[in-house]
Formats: sequence, C-alpha cells, structure tokens
Amino acid sequence: MADTPWSGDTCSLVDAFRAGERSPLEELEATLAAIEASDLNAFCSLEPDLAREGAWAADVSLPFGGVPIGVKELEPVAGWPGTEASLAFADRIFEFDSTMVTRLRAAGANPVGQTTASEFGGLNVSVSKLHGVTGNPWDPTRTTGGSSAGSAAAVAAGLVTIATGGDGGGSIRIPAGFCGLVGMKGTAGRIPRGPRTVIGPLTVVLGCLARSVRDVARWYDVTTGYDRRDPYSLPRVDGWERNLDLHDLHGLKVAIVPDLGRAVIRPELADLVLDAGQALVRDAELDLVDFTMPTLPDTSVAWAMSNLATLALELGDRWPACKDDLTMEMAFGMQLASEYYNLEMAAKVEGDKTATNEAVADIFDQVDVLICATNPDAAYPAEVTMNTRVGEVQVGVENNLALTGPFNISGNPSVAVPIGQVDGLPVSMQLVAGHHRDALLLDLARVVERERPWPLTAP
Repeated sequence: MADTPWSGDTCSLVDAFRAGERSPLEELEATLAAIEASDLNAFCSLEPDLAREGAWAADVSLPFGGVPIGVKELEPVAGWPGTEASLAFADRIFEFDSTMVTRLRAAGANPVGQTTASEFGGLNVSVSKLHGVTGNPWDPTRTTGGSSAGSAAAVAAGLVTIATGGDGGGSIRIPAGFCGLVGMKGTAGRIPRGPRTVIGPLTVVLGCLARSVRDVARWYDVTTGYDRRDPYSLPRVDGWERNLDLHDLHGLKVAIVPDLGRAVIRPELADLVLDAGQALVRDAELDLVDFTMPTLPDTSVAWAMSNLATLALELGDRWPACKDDLTMEMAFGMQLASEYYNLEMAAKVEGDKTATNEAVADIFDQVDVLICATNPDAAYPAEVTMNTRVGEVQVGVENNLALTGPFNISGNPSVAVPIGQVDGLPVSMQLVAGHHRDALLLDLARVVERERPWPLTAP
C-alpha cells in the first residue's frame, strides 16, 4: 500500500498503474489521507465515496486512467457545490459537468474534490470570504496567486499530480509561477468552455496546473477540440504528446523583455529571466534579435469592466442585496461599474482591447517568441490582495496582471515555466507566441525542462 501520493508527474503515474507498481485505489487512498493531513486549504470539498467508485472501475489503458485530479471550484461538476468561491452562492449545486470535465472523465480521470479559488475568479490571489486563505506549499504564509489557487497548491504540495485551472487574466500562469509548476494558457478557444458558455469577454481559457510539459500535452490531447456549445472553440488538433520535441527550433526569432515595458519587477527576478532566456536561446539555437517593445496599453480597466458585466449577469437580482457577501474588491468593482459603466466607458473598453491586440500583433510581426517574467516577484504575503509595496516591488492584482493580462485580451498562447528561486521561493518566465503556435511553446518549454529540470513538488 502506498503511504504517500505519487511524487512524479501524471504520465509516470499512469505508467506505474499499467505496470502494476501501484493501483488507482492505493493512489486515491494516499491522496485522500494527504489532503486530510494538509493545512494548506487547497481543497474546499471532497467526494471520497464517488472517487473510490471511480478508482475501483478505473481503466488504466486510458490516457488518465485512474488518476486522482483536483477540480477548480469554478469548474462545473454535476452534484458538486456551485459556489464559485462566493458566499452569494453558498448553497448552490452545479447541475452539469463542464465539457472539459466530461472529456477528462472519458479519458479515465478520477475527480476527488474541489480546489479553492478566488471569488468568481476575479482576483489573482488565494483569498476568499467563503474559504479563507490558501497557503503556498513552499511557504504557507505566502500567496499561491490565483485564481487557480488551490489547484496550484494541491499539485505543488504533492496532494494530486494534476488539477484543472482557468485563466482569464493569468489565473493559470500566475499560480504556476508562484508554486514552481508548468502553466499553459492556450490560444483562445483551444479548450471549449461549455456548456452554457458565457460568450463575452473572450478572455477566459481553460487548462491545468501540471508538474511536467508532457502532462500538459496529454491534457491537450484529451480536452481540446471544437464543441458546438462554445462557438469560438477551435477545431481539434491531434498528437500534442506524440509530437513533442518535433519542432525545428533552430533560428526562431526571440526577444527577451522581462518587464514587458510596463510592470515593476524585482531586479533579481529580471536578471534570472534574462539568464534563463539567454540559456534557452543557446540550448535551442534560437536567434536573439534587437527589439523595440511596442507600448502595451494599460488594460486593467478594460479587463475588469468586461468581466464585471458577466458577473452582473450571474448575480442577477441578487445584486446589490448580496454586496456584504462579496469580497471587498469584488463588491467595490460591482458598485463602481453599476454607477459609472456607460456607453462612453464601454467604447473605451473596446478601444483598449483593439489597441492591445494591435500592439501584441506588432510583437509577432517581428519575432516568433517573446520571453518575459510570469510574475513581478516571488510569492508575496498571502493576505495581500490589491496593490501594495513589498520592498522594491509593487505587488498585488494589478502588477501581476500587467505581465499576463495582455495575452488574454489578444488571445495569444503563453506558458509559465519554472526557472529557479528567489529567497527560497520559485520564480518563472513566460514564453509567448503567435496565435495557434501552442505546440511550439510546449517544445520550447521542454527544452527548459530537459536542460534545467525543476523540482516537481515543493520541499
């Protein structure tokens, strides 16, 4: 009987199942025991009986056969709490599985419970009124980032090998960066968001928090492909895992701009991003080019207002009576939007989106890949939500969003890859490419992984 959950990546766990080295039930029981013993607050609800049924019936020939997974609490699972991390929906139950969960189940994945998130995914932090603070496995007093907070904590802490995530402004990449994981935001539409897709604001993508690049590739093999309930989902592409390492990377044009010309980042982190980027250039025989970074507009208002419109749809006639149930930041945003959002502001939002898309397009007219920091610093104190100064760096929601948010608005693929540590905490660089070049980014991430391996879990 396994005493602890699998410490390798998900693909190697499936290999162990197939080789008879451990069983899905053994792995599940070790996972449940580890979750019970953890004080990180990574999981907010568990379904042990259903998970045991899944483990007993597991078909290990499937891509994720028998693998226990965490499901971000914003991702619908029929019969599970539908709170979306908010007191406003504390008693709601999801009525259906999301398309991604449906596909994961068909591939043998065994959902064990919900991982904590920030309220409605609205802040890239690990705090909510409903569930409190989720701690970073590298230092529980530090943030995991968000909104996929519990998913990142669960994978980095060794509770599960992989978990679902969603990224509307950095919510996969930011926690991946703070927790030492791989976090991939595919081209917008790569993984369908249905059913009952909220069409606007077209910034949200789905994915996973993973320990290895091949785990992400297998996830894409299972979950990507058009679904009619998401009209903006992309046609299926096969062979994500099979085709890893097959790109000819030689001579690709690369620019390294740690701060994107707009974020305030810690000098030591900027140096690490430069070093790691230059190492990738050497290892993959890329072409580092002289490059003038286009000015990226400040999209924080555009991003916030677009998402608050969809939140207003969800809250319906609960607002404003539910104001005291919401976190201070979400309540403030809703109040501000209710009072000041008008035709003029809506026009500015659309103008900011267009300007951002043009600036990002200018980047990829000049280079194949852009390298920058994923986060402005290592993980800061967990209770911080809005911007505040810690040492030399402005940390919090807006400064995090400065590095990740533009690529949600433009829809470009980007991946967060661990590159080392600052003050004993993991830090990360972000690789960004033109639309539909997701597989190229996975191959580049594989080079980093092969040449400079990272710890798969926190110490």
